[in-house]
Amino acid sequence: MKKILVLNGPNLNMLGIREPGVYGTTSLQVIEQRLMKLAEELSVELECFQSNHEGALIDKIHEAFSVKDGIVMNPGAFTHYSYAIRDAIEAVRIPTIEVHISNIHKREAFRHVSVIAPVALGQIAGLGVDSYELGLRAVVSHLNSLEG
Repeated sequence: MKKILVLNGPNLNMLGIREPGVYGTTSLQVIEQRLMKLAEELSVELECFQSNHEGALIDKIHEAFSVKDGIVMNPGAFTHYSYAIRDAIEAVRIPTIEVHISNIHKREAFRHVSVIAPVALGQIAGLGVDSYELGLRAVVSHLNSLEG
């Protein structure tokens, strides 16, 4: 069974409360419950982790080396400046899908650049909380395609 890690960066624990006009009213807990259900349908094992601390996310990425098959990550604000998270993803070489609830390319200029995107398999942005489910489907589809 394939093992997927879902990572969420800073302030995503405040989903449902924080800027509902931008991020909606769905909590991270509900998103994770939906992902667990989808993981069951896709026959994959899922682990979810959120932290407001860059080092904790890096540690989780490192722990995934040789243990997880794929990563779905919403780096939050770290998207735009965390070369340390970028380097961790590159180091472990685990297929990673970057996801965002809002369309980062339609927001403030500083949000337009992702330092994570160049080392990610792909990026899904602007589709609300569905971005997570699409990200999970994308990484699983990619992993299945590697099997032939």
